[in-house]
Amino acid sequence: MVLRVAVVGGGPAGSSAAEILAKAGIETYIFERKLDNAKPCGGAIPLCMVDEFDLPPEIIDRRVRKMKLISPSNIEVSIGQTLKDDEYIGMCRREVMDSFMRNRAAELGANLINGTVSKLEIPSNDKDPYTLHYSDHSQGQIKGEMKTLKVDLVIGADGANSRIAKAIDAGDYNYAIAFQERIRLPQDKMEYYEELAEMYVGDDVSPDFYAWVFPKYDHVAVGTGTMKVNQAKIKQLQAGIRQRAAKRLEGGEIIRVEAHPIPEHPRPRRVVGRVALVGDAAGTVTKSSGEGIYFAAKSARMCAEVIVEASNNGQTVPTEKDLKRYLKIWDKTYGATYLVLDILQRVFYRSDATREAFVEMCADIDVQEMTFDSYLYKTVVPANPLKQMKITAKTIGSLLRGNALAP
Repeated sequence: MVLRVAVVGGGPAGSSAAEILAKAGIETYIFERKLDNAKPCGGAIPLCMVDEFDLPPEIIDRRVRKMKLISPSNIEVSIGQTLKDDEYIGMCRREVMDSFMRNRAAELGANLINGTVSKLEIPSNDKDPYTLHYSDHSQGQIKGEMKTLKVDLVIGADGANSRIAKAIDAGDYNYAIAFQERIRLPQDKMEYYEELAEMYVGDDVSPDFYAWVFPKYDHVAVGTGTMKVNQAKIKQLQAGIRQRAAKRLEGGEIIRVEAHPIPEHPRPRRVVGRVALVGDAAGTVTKSSGEGIYFAAKSARMCAEVIVEASNNGQTVPTEKDLKRYLKIWDKTYGATYLVLDILQRVFYRSDATREAFVEMCADIDVQEMTFDSYLYKTVVPANPLKQMKITAKTIGSLLRGNALAP
């Protein structure tokens, strides 16, 4: 037999899974509804992702080496002086990055289907195949032609509104909304953002997250995120970031408006039967930083590697127990990272006083060095005990000065 796997969703998660499966000779189908999809997303990727996922330089619009963190009272802290010459944060347009990764998976042997999966039919036993019902858009029709596909295994990489997650009753999760405008700036204003990204904190731009101005190829992405999910509130917060960054955005032209849900924690069930969830569908976005691209791709790659190993390169069908190994590896590798970022968000995003303390703390070189090392390389290298004590003392000092330790 040859194992048949359907990967639903063709973003960084789905493409990463499909690539690993196709390389192993497994019969792989990858479904993507919109091949030109531009997901509203800050588009920042850590340096380690460029090497780890073999991303070519041309898909990176900007190499950010400086960052400004701007407090509720508009105190600006410049971050980036600890970076080495060859270190940067990559800024990508998702339509460019996703297309590259998806097409690479197809070139390696994955069957790319331009289709919308509408239903997953679950077998009554652990031997029979799963049946996917989908609309095939390959002839250019919006409605598409209804088709079915039978497979042994399904990977749900179809985002926060995952139909695969609903089909397996994976459980709900809280989610935030990311709202973003792409703004084309005059050349002199664009030069300011050549290697610079900005993050704004404050109740006026986000009550539980942050707002951003990130440079792209020929425009900046200006957006905010919040768990207060109602249209009036999001418009108010977007007006807040536009106002805070007004001088730097003068003369800009809005070329695109985007919004998208972002999961706030993992789903209760990420593997059910022979179906596994990865990326946003599983809930791999981090707290505090809201980072999603690297962890989505990484979770999918881990899942696919477990499938390849458990199936002996596609010779047998993995069980639910086999698939759950991916979750054990994932939680062991990244559990602490998620816990720390969750605590940081709870401590520092509570009020404008705690946000002022957070910005003050980020001015410290030791804090910057530790933050960038953990972000760029995803390896939290323990600081020496003396440095760790210094950082802890500075954190408490910042909170006290900002009256942020009051109830």
